[in-house]
Amino acid sequence: MNKFKNLIFVNFPYHLVENSPWPFTTSLSVFSLLLGFIVSAQNPYHITNDITKTNNCYILIIISFISLIISVYNWWSDVIIEGSKRGEHTLKVQKNLTLGFILFVISEVMIFASFFFSYFYVSLIPDPKSFGGLWPPMGIDTMDYKSVPLLNTAILFFSGIAITATHNYLINKNKKLAIFYLFITISLGLLFVYFQYFEYFNALFSISDSVFGSNFFLITGFHGIHVIIGVIFLIVTLFRLIFNHFYFNHFLGFNFSSIYYHFVDVVWIFVFAVLYCWGSGNF
Repeated sequence: MNKFKNLIFVNFPYHLVENSPWPFTTSLSVFSLLLGFIVSAQNPYHITNDITKTNNCYILIIISFISLIISVYNWWSDVIIEGSKRGEHTLKVQKNLTLGFILFVISEVMIFASFFFSYFYVSLIPDPKSFGGLWPPMGIDTMDYKSVPLLNTAILFFSGIAITATHNYLINKNKKLAIFYLFITISLGLLFVYFQYFEYFNALFSISDSVFGSNFFLITGFHGIHVIIGVIFLIVTLFRLIFNHFYFNHFLGFNFSSIYYHFVDVVWIFVFAVLYCWGSGNF
């Protein structure tokens, strides 16, 4: 029977995925988490004076988040076992997985494109009644692009160089330097997140300060979430590299994390140029 299976595997480069509950539980967790955030954003306690409803929202968010972590962990573990231990990720499978991930990144690009469209829609021809025909609107004290935003740009630039160096050393079978530069990339990503928190904490306007504040915090916050996800992706990749899950010619997980992180870098260039330099009136 084993010989028959091996014969089929050689002649047919794909494998049948086993039944798994994790895709369903992941989607259900994301839906309930989003529902909890939407309901909590309506601030039901101040509207209805019912603290029970508010507590139920927080309970739903916590349970959904824990369920999401468990589901994603088990789902990714199964995929890692398929590729690194069972050897089921043949060249054909790797090619299709890469295509699927690139399509996912393109879908993320479309989301950012819609956000930038919203920003340009209200900024190129400001409403005279709402903004006095000015952009940024009167009363908004914008951030200086030469301070923290420029520093964060440099941080992401050097982190992009570091992850490229990781890729190069991984191909050349230098595991120690690959681990070192991947650690540098993760550290710079965390540093970026810290400085963005510092920027938010010291901002002189909030998300409720006209459509300028809404668009600014929506775009930069959404990008910041992507940086955090990218750093988590790289941390998982670092542990896999340490435990010898990758080879010099087979490191699909690292390729995905690298593509995602470079995508975050490129998006930040547009965020910095549009929101901080041109849009804030400081350039």
